[in-house]
Amino acid sequence: MSKTKKSEFRPNDFVVYPAHGVGKIMSIEEQEIAGMSLELFVIAFEKDKMTLRVPTNKAVESGLRSLSSPDVVQDAMKTLKGKAKVKRAMWSRRAQEYEQKINSGDLIAIAEVVRDLHRSDDQREQSYSERQLYEAALDRLTREVAAVSGSDEADAQKKVSDVLVSRAA
Repeated sequence: MSKTKKSEFRPNDFVVYPAHGVGKIMSIEEQEIAGMSLELFVIAFEKDKMTLRVPTNKAVESGLRSLSSPDVVQDAMKTLKGKAKVKRAMWSRRAQEYEQKINSGDLIAIAEVVRDLHRSDDQREQSYSERQLYEAALDRLTREVAAVSGSDEADAQKKVSDVLVSRAA
């Protein structure tokens, strides 16, 4: 079976690239690189004002995936409702694990980071690095929730924060 899985992604599809979150395929273009003709997905990440070119033959290897299904989004929301699981490891080790989860592109793993780092008003302050990781995870989560539900980010943010607040109650 040498048939390539090229047809999986098309222009105007929303996709998730692990290191950058939700982007939109603008086009598929041919480019000559080092004397070889290469077919590339041109993916725009509007919020980061960034364009990424991913070779179509390396797309799946690089972790590019379609948006999560509504079921996965439901599971992510359920994950948010759970009790925070904070390991007793040193912060640097935990921060590394959170970073890996965020960049895995796995929505459930990202939801776990949001859950574990979320602070309600009556809890202690977050350190700067905790806050950075929390916001990165929250941003990835809300962007994908918005893209899957076809709503805007503000709606998705409200949905996520409602779940987090209901958990604290």
